[in-house]
Amino acid sequence: MFRGSYLTRIDDKFRLKVPAEYKRTIDEKYGPQQFYITSRTGKDALIYPLEEWRKVEDEMYELTEFDPTRLKFFKTTSYFGQTVDMDSQGRLLLPQKIREKAKLNEDVLVSGSMTHLVVENHALIEPDEIGMTEDDLKQMSEKLKDIRAAKKRYVQ
Repeated sequence: MFRGSYLTRIDDKFRLKVPAEYKRTIDEKYGPQQFYITSRTGKDALIYPLEEWRKVEDEMYELTEFDPTRLKFFKTTSYFGQTVDMDSQGRLLLPQKIREKAKLNEDVLVSGSMTHLVVENHALIEPDEIGMTEDDLKQMSEKLKDIRAAKKRYVQ
């Protein structure tokens, strides 16, 4: 699992050096493999070990191929997406479309998000985007209750 966040820089060849803690997790859990780098909004880069991205795709395939949400999801993530190899120094080349749209050109914040990494332009992060409101926490609590109840019904 990827946790925490680290400030780092994009080098002059548009490569992100994966922070050491995340690199260690990649080496231990995934070994050498490819990554799928994409974005859902154009405001950040999402870096998935290819194994984890395939799980996302499998979940999306549960929707009918004509579902407008599924179509938009794949159109967006394919537009921004690229399969990338990590070099021997632990660097990943960020796709040009994402770099330009999200302005990922210097100081970036790399945050862990369980199964993937999120890369954002550090200067563009709005302070009010950080933190959860009471309503957010209540919504999350309700969703978790629903998931637990569904699991309990499934087991019975």
